[in-house]
Amino acid sequence: MLKKLPIGVDIFEKLRKNQFYYVDKTMLIAEFLENWGEVTLFTRPRRFGKTLTMSMLKSFFEIGCDRTLFDGLAISREKALCEEFMGRFPVIFITLKEIAQKTYEESKEQLQMVIGTEAERFGFLAMSPRLTENEKEKYQALIRLENGCYTMEDVVLRNSLLTLTQLLAKHYGEKVILLIDEYDVPLDKAYQGGYYDDMVSLIRNMFSSVLKTNADLKFAVVTGCLRISKESIFTGLNNLSVMTITDEEFQDGFGFTEDEVGELLAYYGLEEKLPVMREWYDGYLFGNTSVYCPWDVLRYVRTLRRNRSALPESYWANTSSNNMIRHFIDQADQRTRDELERLLAGEAIEKEIVQELTYRDLDGDIEHLWSILLMTGYLTVEERISADRYRLAIPNAEVTVLFQKQVKKWFENKVKSAPEELEHFCSAVISGDTGKVQVMLTDYLADTISIRDYSAKTGKKENFYHGLLLGLFSCASNWSIKSNSESGGGYCDIEILDRASSTGIIIEIKYADTGKLDDACDKALEQIEKRSYEAGLKSEGMKNIIKYGMAFYRKQCRIVKAQSKFGMMTK
Repeated sequence: MLKKLPIGVDIFEKLRKNQFYYVDKTMLIAEFLENWGEVTLFTRPRRFGKTLTMSMLKSFFEIGCDRTLFDGLAISREKALCEEFMGRFPVIFITLKEIAQKTYEESKEQLQMVIGTEAERFGFLAMSPRLTENEKEKYQALIRLENGCYTMEDVVLRNSLLTLTQLLAKHYGEKVILLIDEYDVPLDKAYQGGYYDDMVSLIRNMFSSVLKTNADLKFAVVTGCLRISKESIFTGLNNLSVMTITDEEFQDGFGFTEDEVGELLAYYGLEEKLPVMREWYDGYLFGNTSVYCPWDVLRYVRTLRRNRSALPESYWANTSSNNMIRHFIDQADQRTRDELERLLAGEAIEKEIVQELTYRDLDGDIEHLWSILLMTGYLTVEERISADRYRLAIPNAEVTVLFQKQVKKWFENKVKSAPEELEHFCSAVISGDTGKVQVMLTDYLADTISIRDYSAKTGKKENFYHGLLLGLFSCASNWSIKSNSESGGGYCDIEILDRASSTGIIIEIKYADTGKLDDACDKALEQIEKRSYEAGLKSEGMKNIIKYGMAFYRKQCRIVKAQSKFGMMTK
């Protein structure tokens, strides 16, 4: 039988013991031990294997580990290294990705649960002959329960990790390894929930006590999406080594490389799917290595095993609320919208990237958002220009679709916020006032972000404008609106029936590649007549039929009208 796909499995021991497919990342251990510092921070986007990597480190270093978990893996060939480090250290491993509550008090309670649950793993400390009674009381304070919940005084919680390292070091006579996964998730949620300052203070105090001048610490590894430093989360840590997505060290330690994806597809007999996998899920540049998003690759392979004809989907984009994108759109000025249009058209933009940003900086300068979008995986580096300037692009088709959906949603919300203006627009359309329709439509185009489909396969550059019009017409609840409906000798772009006035509207949309809007309008009207699009409206009893030829070129538009009344046509 083929091995199972590890969808959502981020516990290394579980993955290795239950016949899951594993992309071997164990040489990260060797690279780390060759270059390790006292505190190392890895920043990578979500769903790129951070938690599984931390679990792997725990399984390798922890006293009493199961050495067979690494049989056959690359690190097992490093005999001297394994002899010196494997199974030699007490390890504390906590992940903060579940600290995502609506209030500070709820988040603090959940943090106590995380710390208390990890402390419970070391229950032998309560009876350790190497600890004093006072030290045993300190341990009891970490695991004290009340109504099924861990209850720690604030001072105990702030010093909880420090206390645990001290107790473990004394019990084992060996320095402790500390692993903290997804350290910035509580900060993200606190920013959204309005209790950011309180959470920053709590995390800062916890980290400062355990990471700064802690004689019982062998080393610490921390992971997250962003490097948080301006609020001094890592206060006074001169021993902090930061490995971001722009650094060459550990560049293939997170995410799947092209070779790894190729091997995975070959194992499941899906080699021919590599091109579509590359188009949708590749494109992230870590250091000098192009990597795929593991979550996407595994999910799509599972889908393909059920249906080899299945189309790719946006798996990664659907694993969070995408607050970054929404905030970005909400804050966008005209310059930023223009730059976003360029990205959606497949171009790159040159930007200065600030590595040390915080969630608070989202509101400081609109330019900071490019840095945050890069660090969180919504953009990628196409080229490094200088020490802090990069050419940025959307990494792949999946993220392009995400941007398109969010932009469309942003525009729909913007349109709904001005119902009276929309009513005036629809009234102008039904009355045949081409001048007013053209002016208002031009204003809408100026305010939104156009998504122009330049796909060589479809060639439908009109898609964005088609969707824009349908969104604008949605306010007219008494209209019957059909999109791409069969009428006469073809398919009409938009067909509207207003039975109250016995008026039917036909709209044919053209994109003027050369910028000649008048010519494109004429072609649209000619198509309406040649294919007899009004036949369907006549059969519905419409006595007045308005035919619009609409042409667009970027944010310009031109509208020409022809009209039929009881079989008589005017233009």
